[in-house]
Amino acid sequence: MTDQKIKAKQFKALHVAGAPLILFNIWDAGSARAVTSAGASALATGSWSVAAAHGTTDGEKLPLDLAIANLARIVAVTDLPVSVDLESGYDDPAQTIERAIEAGAIGCNIEDSFPQDGTLRKLSDQVARIRQVRGIADASGVACFINARTDVFFQKDASDPALQFQSALERARAYADAGADGIFVPGLSDIEQIAQFVAASPLPVNIMLGANSPQPGEFARVGVARLSYGPTPYSVAMKALEEAANNALKGVTH
Repeated sequence: MTDQKIKAKQFKALHVAGAPLILFNIWDAGSARAVTSAGASALATGSWSVAAAHGTTDGEKLPLDLAIANLARIVAVTDLPVSVDLESGYDDPAQTIERAIEAGAIGCNIEDSFPQDGTLRKLSDQVARIRQVRGIADASGVACFINARTDVFFQKDASDPALQFQSALERARAYADAGADGIFVPGLSDIEQIAQFVAASPLPVNIMLGANSPQPGEFARVGVARLSYGPTPYSVAMKALEEAANNALKGVTH
């Protein structure tokens, strides 16, 4: 536990505006070893990739027991801090974070949308859930980094980009008051909008990189504190595996 407490403090210290922590998201013990060997400062799972590696889809379709067991195997093969993507926290986010900390996690992602359809939870409900998670984490003695993810920019019925931006900022402020340590805003991709969000956010900002994203230096320039690659590493690995298998099996007739 002492080692875990130290890693939690180290992980939080890596979130520096303008010098972002880069998380090349992993999905199992093997990918954890590979990214550790590449020189990473910390590791973080991505729920989409973990689900895909287990033959299922994202959205809490993977049983929590499997997700926690996978986390424990990852923690066992690396000396780096490990943050876990807990999606929306499953049915009981307080119990879920307790189990994650017991398995060795020093940070987590908690999102504010319903896994069934991606619609947003009421702000007050999500604030209560984050407070629960904060309370359990504090009681454990591990300064678990709560990365509050908002899915405002993924809402299909959003008609006014300015209102969408303000809604995300309102949630960032509310989540900060509830005890979150960072705000994750996937779907926010325009670099100038990101700069505006960073300037107004009370929390370190986490941005997800996509295939057409600018280089990490551009995000550093506007003060982003954390960059995540999401499902991209898994997709790249599976594509390479498929190509290698195609080459190996080329011409095989039986």
